[in-house]
Amino acid sequence: MGRAFEFRKGRKMKRWSAMAKAFTRIGKDIVMAVKEGGPNPDANSRLRAVIQNSKAVNMPKENVERAIKKATDKDTANYKEVLFEGYAPHGIAILVETATDNNNRTVANVRSYFNKCNGTMGTQGSVEFMFDHTCNFRIPANGIDPEELELELIDFGAEEVFEDEDGILIYAPFGSFGTIQKELENRGLEILSSGFERIPQITKKLTEAQAADVEKLIEKIEEDDDVMNVYHTMEE
Repeated sequence: MGRAFEFRKGRKMKRWSAMAKAFTRIGKDIVMAVKEGGPNPDANSRLRAVIQNSKAVNMPKENVERAIKKATDKDTANYKEVLFEGYAPHGIAILVETATDNNNRTVANVRSYFNKCNGTMGTQGSVEFMFDHTCNFRIPANGIDPEELELELIDFGAEEVFEDEDGILIYAPFGSFGTIQKELENRGLEILSSGFERIPQITKKLTEAQAADVEKLIEKIEEDDDVMNVYHTMEE
C-alpha cells in the first residue's frame, strides 16, 4: 500500500466525527460551489460533488436544498478559501484550510491558537511544499477489482486505488479531480464522496508527551468554525 492508504488509515476521517460541524462545513461548500458555478448540479460539477458528500454524512435533503436556495441570494456572503501555515511545538509543520467570510477574524483566531499552544504562525509557502495536494473519490466496491480499476484510471491521473471497509478509494493529484469525476460518471459508477487532502511527504515520530503538545494545538484549531481541515507532519 502507498502513502495515501497509510494517511487515510491514520486519520480515519476524525474531522467529520461531529455531525453538526460536518453540516456546517457542507453548508459552506454549497455556498462556494453555487457562487462559483450556479445552483444547477447538472451543470455544476463542484456542486454535484458537495451534494454527494452531504449524503455521505447523512445530511437531510431539505438542509441541502435550503443551503442551495440561500446561496443564490445575492445578500448571502461568499466564503473565501484561505490557507494558513505554521509550526506546532517540536518542529511539526501545520497546514490549516479555512473557509471564511471575515479574513481578519480568521487570521486573528488562528494566530492566537498558535501563540497559546507554543506554536509559530508561518508565512505563505513556509510549509505547504511539505505536503502533496491530492483529490480522492470513494465508490462502492460492488465486486470491482481495485488493481484493475487502478490500471484503467492511470491515464486519467489516478495514482493509488485501494479498498477499505467502506468501499474503494481513488487518489490522484489535485488537478485531476475534474477528469476523474467525469470518467467515473461516464462509467456509471456511483460516487459516494469526494474531496481534497494534503498528504505529508515526510512525517516525524514524537514521544507521547510531545504528541500531546501537538494534539492540543490541532484540537484548538479544529474547534474554530472557520476551519475546514488541519494537516500535519506528525506520525500518526
